[in-house]
Amino acid sequence: MRVPAKINLQLAVGPLRPDGYHGLVTVFHAISLFDEVTVVPADTDSVTVSGEGAEHVPEDADNLALRAVRAFRAEQERRGLAPGDGVAVAIGKRIPVAGGMAGGSADAAAALVACNELWAAGLSQSELCEIGAAVGSDVAFAVLGGTAVGRGRGEQLSPALVAAVRYHWVLALADGHLPTPAVYGKLDQLRGGRDVAEPELNTELMSALRSGDAGRLGAAISNDLQAPAIALFPALGLTLSAGEELGALGGLVSGSGPTCYFLARDDSHAKDLAASLSAEGVCRAVATASGPAAGASVIALNALWRTFLGLRPSILSSRRKSYSVPSPLASTTATGSAWSAGTATARAACSPCWPAGCDPTRDG
Repeated sequence: MRVPAKINLQLAVGPLRPDGYHGLVTVFHAISLFDEVTVVPADTDSVTVSGEGAEHVPEDADNLALRAVRAFRAEQERRGLAPGDGVAVAIGKRIPVAGGMAGGSADAAAALVACNELWAAGLSQSELCEIGAAVGSDVAFAVLGGTAVGRGRGEQLSPALVAAVRYHWVLALADGHLPTPAVYGKLDQLRGGRDVAEPELNTELMSALRSGDAGRLGAAISNDLQAPAIALFPALGLTLSAGEELGALGGLVSGSGPTCYFLARDDSHAKDLAASLSAEGVCRAVATASGPAAGASVIALNALWRTFLGLRPSILSSRRKSYSVPSPLASTTATGSAWSAGTATARAACSPCWPAGCDPTRDG
């Protein structure tokens, strides 16, 4: 499975609620920076993690992917269905850990989609999102992908009406981490007990997304957590200033940070901007990505396991499931697979452009 990182094009934070959370209005945007998650049947549940920041990710019951497995199993029991057997989850990290890009939530979403396929549960996308919302605030969006408006804690989602435009992003990865609770705590401290209005959706941002104008989009992005993130991690201010001086259309701290993202005019500009930021020495590493990207998506299920379960290939490739990839890519990849029986692998598709007729085996 491959599952995308997210950035927040808007993150408006309301007052602290009695339950300890803040009410949010946010605009999520999934981008083509992926974790790869493989799930196979096993005697007991387990998780292993490798790659970017793996040493900071728990490999025990506290891992969000295993929490998602348990939540899925509990839903099966609630429905009076036999819960699935144990699974072994292997996570290959590329999304920065504690970087404000929902990497842990992405892994949980991938686990949900994988269990749905491995156990032939047949849950709909909305049902998977409902389970995900109970696991973590950003899990439901990682199932959905694309661009969406989130409310509540971010788990109440509605797809955004946007132009069919691909945006190009540069990510500046920081040398360090920012725990999300610390950033929210700093925000409350900076607000100093003042009355805070309930958050509202930025209409100019939504208009920019409908127009597909990257310049308007860059000018409209906003994040209430940026100030507290910079207060806790002052180097982020230097990173943002450098991106602005180097010609980014807009730049922002992603979520609670410390990753910063910048909007470029096109792919060539993104590559030039990434190279310039790296040369400036204002971040640990840089990456380029595009968006929107699809959510957690099954790309291949081993043919032997599929036959055993009696699953049709359309389960893997149906365009009616947004967590599925277009059939040419799915069938090509499955044919060339050599994964062990029962392995479900999911990918966020190359681009949401495929409904317009893109053939990913031809057009990339």
